[in-house]
Amino acid sequence: MGHIAPLLPESAPFSIAERAWINGFLAGLMGSSSEAPATPTGTAAAPAPPAAPSVEDAPWHDPTLTLEERLALSDGRPRAARLMAAMAQQDCGQCGYLCRTYADAIERGEEKSLTRCVPGGKQTSRALKELVAETVSAAPAAPAPSSAAPEAKVMGRFIAAERLSRVGSEKDTRHVVIRLESEAPPYEVGDSLAVHAENCPELVAAIIERLGARPELEVACPDGTRRSLECALAIACEIGRPSDTAVEVLASRATGPGESDRLQALAEGYPGAEPADADLLELLETFPSARPPVQELISALGILQPRLYSIASSPKAVPGEVHLTVDAVRYEKRGRPRQGVASTFLAERAAPGREILVAVQASQNFRLAPQDRPIVMIGPGTGVAPFRAFLQERRAVGAKGRNWLFFGAQRRQLDYLYEAELEEFRRDGLLARLDTAFSRDQPEKVYVQHRMRESAGELWAWLQEGAHLYVCGDAQRMARDVDMALTFLVAKHGRMEWADAKAYLATLGREGRYQRDVY
Repeated sequence: MGHIAPLLPESAPFSIAERAWINGFLAGLMGSSSEAPATPTGTAAAPAPPAAPSVEDAPWHDPTLTLEERLALSDGRPRAARLMAAMAQQDCGQCGYLCRTYADAIERGEEKSLTRCVPGGKQTSRALKELVAETVSAAPAAPAPSSAAPEAKVMGRFIAAERLSRVGSEKDTRHVVIRLESEAPPYEVGDSLAVHAENCPELVAAIIERLGARPELEVACPDGTRRSLECALAIACEIGRPSDTAVEVLASRATGPGESDRLQALAEGYPGAEPADADLLELLETFPSARPPVQELISALGILQPRLYSIASSPKAVPGEVHLTVDAVRYEKRGRPRQGVASTFLAERAAPGREILVAVQASQNFRLAPQDRPIVMIGPGTGVAPFRAFLQERRAVGAKGRNWLFFGAQRRQLDYLYEAELEEFRRDGLLARLDTAFSRDQPEKVYVQHRMRESAGELWAWLQEGAHLYVCGDAQRMARDVDMALTFLVAKHGRMEWADAKAYLATLGREGRYQRDVY
């Protein structure tokens, strides 16, 4: 194995581009001297750098960019474009829209809620409020299909949530199997599954106790139905991320010293307002005088939205079933245990045979390449999910294109997800290459981007042969680092300047050859 080049820390006094170039120089300096720039071996020509973005382009539509970077890219554009730039750019559908259509709906005045962007959180909602408050508005955008939410909800039957990570791992990763009913719409590899989960019953009971209410009290829910208070909080209301409207309701009813002002600051998303990212129970505990009428509070809460998971199976390999790869989210915040809604529902609370409301969300920009094209898949951790589906699909149809997977996790003995399957794919030739990075198995941490740099010459050759690139996983850290590594290898082996290497990758993206499913 080659040497692993050192990386400048993010705190180093350089810009992102400067740090990237220095890291790239170090990578080249530490790399093997025999790793000369590759010569194209196929007929596919390197794409030319793109022209300057037109008015229709959305250069901010990149989930690896920070909010500040996205807003800077949209500066001077019509307000609908700047509203879109404030979104998290994941097109995840949790808000019921795509990023662009959510922005268009706000601009046209059709959507009043500015807190629907779940991955963007308070940062996004505050930016949206500031933009909406502007007095000068561009002409309304042309109407666009508003909903990206799954169209057909069906009942699935929960089969199992088998543990993939082994005892001793810092993570609890599950292989979830759900059997779809016969009327379920077909799905394709690259799609996601929306899971309508239930809130933790202990959390629901604690909230009802704090409210001093009866569990059987009938209330009108945010979704227009009537249920008992217990049922409403369990399946109809978002209690993990209370809406700004709900926080304002609490503020309007608070009588304790300073409580109303503090709650209002939280509702407005002021930096430094505490407790940050509080769930409903914590707000009720922190502000004991804030006790609105129960119906008033329930009406102000948001609707509990489904959680989306990349599908980890091909319908050709497991007809009638859908597989997911789920990390059970558990953590402690301010002295109280917290947990993810859907992940722990699937890992702990759903019993075999139970019916679960699910829906297929078709992928907008994550589709498997034609059968004869090579593909490079980069998916550490649960990001391997769609690539398991891709490989199952390619095996089922007898695709001739070569397949290369980069997988990473903390420890090989504890966290190598789908190890038996992936190693079998390598042995039988379905995987032409399988490169793994286990960050905690040696003194220096090794990630997938290090493995990419070690094989930069061959990766460039694959790109020259027309390979499609896929990335799945964390948007803010992994995807940014992978994008940097790709830029390094394109700049080095394509003999390009930094800006031209970025333009090359942007062209691949427009051609559908660089696709990301990041969150």
